[in-house]
Amino acid sequence: MEKLQAEDARYLKRKVKGGSLDVHPTEKALIVQYELEATILGEMGDPMVGERKECQKIIRLKSLNANTDIASLARKVVEECRLIHPSKLPEVEQLLFYLLNRKKSGNDKREKHSPRDLAPFEGLELDEEANINRIDHYVELLYEDIPEKVRGATLILHLARNPDNLEELLQNETALGALARVLREDWKQSVDLATTIIYVFFCFSSFSQFHGQVTHYKIGALCMNIIEHELKRYDLWQDELQKKAANQNVKKEHEKAFKKYQGLLIKQEQLLRVALHLLLNLAEDTRTELKMRNKNIVHTLVKTLDREDEELLVLVVSFLKKLSIFLENKNDMAETYAVEKLARLLPCKHEDLLNTTLRLLLNLSFDTGLRSQMVQAGLIPKLSSLLADESQRQLCMCILYHISVDDRFKSMFAYTDCIPQLMKMLFDCGESPMDPELISFCINLAANKRNAQVICEGNGLKMLMKRGLKLKDVLTMKMIRNVSQHDGPTKNLFIDYVGDLAAQTGVEEREEYVIECLGTLANLTIPDLDWELVLKEYNLVPFLKDRLKPGSAEDDLILEVVIMIGTVSMDGSCAAMMAKSGIISALIELLNAQQEDDEFVCQIVYVFYKMVFHQATRDVIIKDTQAPAYLIDLMHDKNAEIRKVCDNTLDIIAEYDEEWGRKIQSEKFRWHNSQWLEMVDNRAMGDDGEPFMYGDDGEPFMHNGDILERRDLFYSADGIIPADSTISPEFFIDYQNGDMAQSRSGVGLRPSTAILEL
Repeated sequence: MEKLQAEDARYLKRKVKGGSLDVHPTEKALIVQYELEATILGEMGDPMVGERKECQKIIRLKSLNANTDIASLARKVVEECRLIHPSKLPEVEQLLFYLLNRKKSGNDKREKHSPRDLAPFEGLELDEEANINRIDHYVELLYEDIPEKVRGATLILHLARNPDNLEELLQNETALGALARVLREDWKQSVDLATTIIYVFFCFSSFSQFHGQVTHYKIGALCMNIIEHELKRYDLWQDELQKKAANQNVKKEHEKAFKKYQGLLIKQEQLLRVALHLLLNLAEDTRTELKMRNKNIVHTLVKTLDREDEELLVLVVSFLKKLSIFLENKNDMAETYAVEKLARLLPCKHEDLLNTTLRLLLNLSFDTGLRSQMVQAGLIPKLSSLLADESQRQLCMCILYHISVDDRFKSMFAYTDCIPQLMKMLFDCGESPMDPELISFCINLAANKRNAQVICEGNGLKMLMKRGLKLKDVLTMKMIRNVSQHDGPTKNLFIDYVGDLAAQTGVEEREEYVIECLGTLANLTIPDLDWELVLKEYNLVPFLKDRLKPGSAEDDLILEVVIMIGTVSMDGSCAAMMAKSGIISALIELLNAQQEDDEFVCQIVYVFYKMVFHQATRDVIIKDTQAPAYLIDLMHDKNAEIRKVCDNTLDIIAEYDEEWGRKIQSEKFRWHNSQWLEMVDNRAMGDDGEPFMYGDDGEPFMHNGDILERRDLFYSADGIIPADSTISPEFFIDYQNGDMAQSRSGVGLRPSTAILEL
């Protein structure tokens, strides 16, 4: 810049531009960022030299406490500080409120990790007060012996703990370079020295704008090496103590060594805290975090979970939580069995540690393998007991919800106090909306038979039905529907609610609500239930027929209608009502329209299977429709469930109709004969044929046995059909399986629909 003569500079013009507001990272104070522009004007008023400088003003609020009137204080701050525009009054109020409620913890989302988050530094007692103007003298001490180096580093640390000094310290490259060199060369000689110097750089790492300088001196990589070394030292101490404890002859020596170990442990954990805190701050940059991952930071952190210091554990778990959002880090945690070590931290009295651990477990619970580890580590009863803690309830419920998605683990909830607590939460909601996590969790649990029994204990089912029907709550009805699918005592409890459920099929009801009510009814395969009375009283037959038309409703509702028809068709009089109404033709039309949907095909074929046991519907199916032809086409469907139901339906048709019996037998023979010919052709291929088509003796074999030994191709049930031509499906299945002595419960071949989960 050209040097100006004094007489040339006549006027000085200053201009202040307001900037942003933020909270002080460590104190009850606001920081106002602003820009100062100074311009020197010549005699004619033209600008000769201009300079801009970014500045900040700290507004300390020592009197801020729980009794402070935030609105009044905010107005006072805006009035007295001209740098803050009046339009920012709401922002000032928000920042003051944040300051008042700010917690000094590692999981605070807004405040960066500040030096005061750490335990009080037990460094050297100073006989002088640190002065920024004497920084050069403090640097000289770093070139002396270890005690003087510790003293010099401590004096610099006292300066660095005041954020107002960081900018000036940053300009002193000699000081920072000397600190980095001493740390690199002498950290093994003194834990106090290493801790103090890392603490200095930690103060810089608390502000994102200084991360570049910290990275420049490679402090992060050095901290990784130091942490790894200290963890190895810890293992050696443990081994040494165990050896001395095992030797009864050196009891006094063991006590002496243990006291020494406790002193070393305190210093080591302080070093680990400050080093890990620095790394956590630097990990704000994902590129830096990736470098840490490449140096096995996850393995290091998981190993540190064995420690007992709660403040150190809060830091380690917070770090793991931050890392867990990336797939590679999550996989590392799975490999190191981090969940097993986290499980020992639950429950605990340290609120921050408990909350942070649960948040980490929630992140990990999205992985199937890690959910298995959680169950193996005994977390289901631990998390269930924590549901009583309102401050942790939501986190626990979300983790348990993820675990409940897996069918393997659903039954384990029945042996904890989880379900009674959930039911109480449901009933406490009254008529208010329920938390989606709560009802979703309950829906998953209800899909297990033992859980359903616990849910229905006392007035459980009555209260659920009352809420579901009164509020027309779809999710509550979905839970009820899952409960209704289980055979046993729970299903009989629904007899009192059949009429209420049937009444919900009105046109004016929401379709998704009708689906759940109809699905619940369809699950009620109760022998003593008079379905004919239900169908007549609530005029359900026209409703069912109308909904069978393709496009008349959503596919989910149409499917439930088909399942409902299958349920009521167990009753002969109900089947006759269906035949008279034309429902069978509607089912065949629906089968044509939905022939690519296995679920629809399977359920429609099951309806035919139920209907062929009753003469009225059997005659309609055999003589008036092409249903048998469709069933023959489906005999060899790729879906095993469809083949199973279809084969048994055709077997019954063949018993009653000779003509269809011959066609069915011929088709089965043709199919198996084609398989035989195919295998013969493969045999003729010689060594180039497919090896899996031959037995150990080199002869071809059939996976389904010799065709002449297939008894299902022949029919010899003479004498087992009663004179009135009525027979139950269960009776026929028992006969076919050669098990006439035992009676079957349930609905035999009824295909299962997908379990409802959220």
